[in-house]
Amino acid sequence: MTATVNETFEASWNQWHSERESYYSDPLGWVSLTGLYWLTDEFETVGDLPGRWRADEDVVHVDGLSVTTLEPVEGAPGILVEDGDRRIEVIRRTGSVALRVHDPASPHLQEFSGIPTYDPDEKWSVTGTFTPYPEAKIVTTGAVVEGLEHHHAAVGVIDFELGGDKQQFVAFGRSGAGGTTGSNGKDGGLRVMFTDATSGVTTYPAARTLVVTDPTDSGEVILDFNRASNLPCSFTDYATCPVAPAENKLAVAVEAGEKNPRPFGSAS
Repeated sequence: MTATVNETFEASWNQWHSERESYYSDPLGWVSLTGLYWLTDEFETVGDLPGRWRADEDVVHVDGLSVTTLEPVEGAPGILVEDGDRRIEVIRRTGSVALRVHDPASPHLQEFSGIPTYDPDEKWSVTGTFTPYPEAKIVTTGAVVEGLEHHHAAVGVIDFELGGDKQQFVAFGRSGAGGTTGSNGKDGGLRVMFTDATSGVTTYPAARTLVVTDPTDSGEVILDFNRASNLPCSFTDYATCPVAPAENKLAVAVEAGEKNPRPFGSAS
């Protein structure tokens, strides 16, 4: 029976890991990025991109392309503009507008050979208790790009034990992950961003993220650190990811989940 349970656990983890590697190997995904260019309020050419570009508080203006205006939404996925095999992604972050270039011929994509991980181990799957806030509150964090901010809807806290000590995470709603976020954390699920004693050593320093199971009626949740995931910024210099909130910094070394993928495919 134990062998069957272990095999099921490993098979499920292997499927998750395979899906993660497939996601990041997308020809127009995060690893294909080759540039991040911030626009000003004056028309200018940008790198080797077609046309001329400028941005004001509301609209991105384009000269020389079939599209003439774009309205990217703050913090949302960007608007894609075709440029042959490439895609120009127009994003708005902390009031500023940038262009990201997705190129299937990116040398980074050619070098990408997978995501290094710790070996999965069931001891890193722990039970916690979720306590919702009466109302969601906004937690502001910095970003891997200096000067940017991220604003997260914190819906409650998760108490758990790890490394023989009591721990607590601030939990965010899983907005943009298949559902809306309610103040009880159940409508769209829960996620946390955290660092630990491996951060900057074997794992990416800014943050890893973890999707948490939906709370039961008694508030019980499962935190499976074997699925602690890298954010896109660990794969590219052209992402604008948040850093973990100060409340979610663990002193214990979480030797589970994904390791730092740079250099691509390494086991460091």
